[in-house]
Amino acid sequence: MAECITCGEYTKFNGGLCFSCYKKDGNSKDTLVIEKESKKKEIKKSESKENPWISGVIKGRIAETIVEELFRSLGFQVFSYGMENSIPGIKDLLKGVRGDVSKNIRQMPDFVVFKDNQAHFIEVKYRANGELKLKDINKYGDYPFENALFVLVTKKHIKCISYKELLDGKEITSTSHNYLGKRKEFNTDKDLIIEYCRYAVKFFENV
Repeated sequence: MAECITCGEYTKFNGGLCFSCYKKDGNSKDTLVIEKESKKKEIKKSESKENPWISGVIKGRIAETIVEELFRSLGFQVFSYGMENSIPGIKDLLKGVRGDVSKNIRQMPDFVVFKDNQAHFIEVKYRANGELKLKDINKYGDYPFENALFVLVTKKHIKCISYKELLDGKEITSTSHNYLGKRKEFNTDKDLIIEYCRYAVKFFENV
């Protein structure tokens, strides 16, 4: 068995020092550097294993929360309407199931908002590139909620477009002016929307 040349305790290498004597010998700084480098490698390794699907789900949930609280602040009643909220547990049952009914259930908008005797379907999307096109909505087939409004949360803005406008060839781009504050359906408070845009920037600026 290899022994420490100083104290005789176990060590990994013949003619070497045990860990305690190694530190006493003034090499603890080197040890710390090695440990730090090792931790950096571990962090990089864990970062490389990030699941993009889970990351997307988290970003989507944050965007939904921002929009939900925004509409509440604007005086709307907000009702969760998506698949899991309306039919709890249905997501697992629909795995592998095809057909118009299952497709329509999966495409249910996130919220119904209500104010001044007017109700609206709201579907919330997050896009880092600030773009939303018809093909993004119809990738699973024709969208069944024709009166829905899509609220797009980006790193800088909160924009909105209706499904009918998407059908007419309109779209949201990073430079378009489809701001939520301009929607006549909501008669929205622009200053309050700007405040919530700041929340979006705060949460999404580093992702």
